Amino acid sequence: MSANSWRPLVAALSDDRAREVYALVVLGQPIDAHLSSLSPGKRRRVIDSLRAAGLIFPVDGGWRAESEIFRVALAAASTPARPDGVARFFTQGRLSSYPSRAADRREVLVHIAARLLGPDETIAEAEVTERLAEITDDPVSIRRYLIDAGLLSRARDGSAYSLAPERTREGER
Repeated sequence: MSANSWRPLVAALSDDRAREVYALVVLGQPIDAHLSSLSPGKRRRVIDSLRAAGLIFPVDGGWRAESEIFRVALAAASTPARPDGVARFFTQGRLSSYPSRAADRREVLVHIAARLLGPDETIAEAEVTERLAEITDDPVSIRRYLIDAGLLSRARDGSAYSLAPERTREGER
């Protein structure tokens, strides 16, 4: 089956009449009375869509539900690619989990520092916190981690922050 095998299933089951007929088949109930209330064209379309989707198949003058079709369709569906590198710690651009491994923490902090400030930019503490709040739910802790990791420099009075000199940042990798 292809990765789009779910499409005929959803299309067939999106029709109220087809869904009712399918439910009757699944429950082992007769469908003739229900189908007789439909026009011949609608009756044919309902049965054809359920058969084409692989949801039902003829058996001894009646119909039987195919129970494996959903498992097969799910198995064929493509799974989204798992992010790698620092991307695995971010969801929609925000830090969603802080890494436990030191090497991963370092990579995440380097990534955040690069997003936080430009090379020769100096900003006030409030601005650092505001920018970090766009990336993480705990901007104060991340600010401290960036300083402790040697990625962010702070003026002695705490009034200004900038990226640490490149030699400091490189030396601690």
